[in-house]
Amino acid sequence: MPGAIVGFAPPVNTIIAVAAAVVITAIVVWNLAIAHRKRTVEAKIGAAEDKARQIIDEALKTAEAKKREGLLELKEETIKTRNDLERESRERRAELQKMERRVLTKEETLDRKQEALEKREIQFSQKEEKLNKRRAEVEALSEKRVQELERISGLTSEQAKEYLLKTVEDDVKHETALMIKEMESRIKEDAAQKAKDYVVTAIQKCAADQVAEATISVVALPNDEMKGRIIGREGRNIRTIETMTGVDLIIDDTPEVVVLSCFDPVRREVARIALEKLIVDGRIHPARIEEMVEKARKEVDASIKEAGENAILECGVHGIHPELVKLLGRMKYRTSYGQNALNHSIEVSLLSGLLAGEVGVDVRLAKRAGLLHDIGKSIDHEVEGSHIEIGTELCKKYKESPTVINAVEAHHGDVEPTSLIACIVQAADAISAARPGARRETLENYTNRLKQLEDIANNFKGVEKSFAIQAGREIRVMVVPEQVSEDDMVFLARDIANQVEAELEYPGQIKINVIRESRAVEYAK
Repeated sequence: MPGAIVGFAPPVNTIIAVAAAVVITAIVVWNLAIAHRKRTVEAKIGAAEDKARQIIDEALKTAEAKKREGLLELKEETIKTRNDLERESRERRAELQKMERRVLTKEETLDRKQEALEKREIQFSQKEEKLNKRRAEVEALSEKRVQELERISGLTSEQAKEYLLKTVEDDVKHETALMIKEMESRIKEDAAQKAKDYVVTAIQKCAADQVAEATISVVALPNDEMKGRIIGREGRNIRTIETMTGVDLIIDDTPEVVVLSCFDPVRREVARIALEKLIVDGRIHPARIEEMVEKARKEVDASIKEAGENAILECGVHGIHPELVKLLGRMKYRTSYGQNALNHSIEVSLLSGLLAGEVGVDVRLAKRAGLLHDIGKSIDHEVEGSHIEIGTELCKKYKESPTVINAVEAHHGDVEPTSLIACIVQAADAISAARPGARRETLENYTNRLKQLEDIANNFKGVEKSFAIQAGREIRVMVVPEQVSEDDMVFLARDIANQVEAELEYPGQIKINVIRESRAVEYAK
């Protein structure tokens, strides 16, 4: 066919034959490969088995050799151990023989000593017999002598012993009293002189001039009409003031005066300032009262903080916790027997520092202890307990040093002072409280203290009468001469002083003056 392309087409049989030949060849090659691999694996296995048998044979040989070596070492060790045991046994036998020889030697020595002791015992027995005979002779002679002395003196032996003991007791008592008086006099002279020097120097350097303060606040009024305005319609103004401040307002017939009474000095000060502001402002009604009380409270808080800061600056004490500074400032409004508590604390701090400088201890720590000694008085009307207990807890709470805490605890003698600084604070506190014009006390307390002093002295045996004089700083004790000797006076004065210290609280010191006098009275007729 013209235009057609004719290609070559191989026969189908040829293709099938080629494919069959290829498949057969592949099968033959695969079988040959498997057979070759099998022979190779069998050859390797045989070689491995041969090698394993060689290794086992070598291991057996090595084990036999090790076994023979171990047996040889064991035999050598056994022989060595046997030799060591034999040598140790020989040494122990030699040591035992030495010990036996020593024991025999000691036994012989003990036998000789025992014989010597037996001989000495026999000698002592003989001497003892002689001593007993002589003792009997001496006792007989002593009895004869006593009988002869009794016959000559007219006293029995018991009477003579009693007379002798009484004489010796009187002599010893007299000498003891003289010695005590001499030692006390000498010690008092030295101690009093040094104490006077220290105290006078401290007082001279610390000039504190203050007067007793009142425990109530008085507000002056421009006129009596202001009383009605303060009371308000149906008393609403005065009730609001009392409710807001917690202070009692006393409005009586006293002209142009209103008295504020409250146990809390800070609240009383807030009320005083608020009332004065209201009087100046003139607008007195509940809303204005609340506003003025709030302003007064802020002013008092600022004044408290400022007073505390001024106190620590004046005393030169630094590093006090801010809360303690505020509590110090609150003491500005606290009084004790009319003495301002903050001024008293500052005075004690300065005196403590001066005394510490005189005796050579830490001045800064002494000032710190003196300033904080009465810190409990700042909140003693709010918290239960004495101001000492409260002050101790406050100092512990704000991490004060143990020395300061002990000074606070011991400044009234409630606990024993553990440092010289605590004793210095005690002395400074007594100086500040006892100086003229510092404090006042009620007539009742004053008379009770004098009566207690006289009662204590009158309770002692041999006291005829006693008189408390010089505002209770001296007590004169008159004794019966027949019951109290001159030597007994020393002990009596000491006993009275000890009981006064144990039972009474007082500033400064009290002199116990025991007087014994004999009088002879006769009448000319």
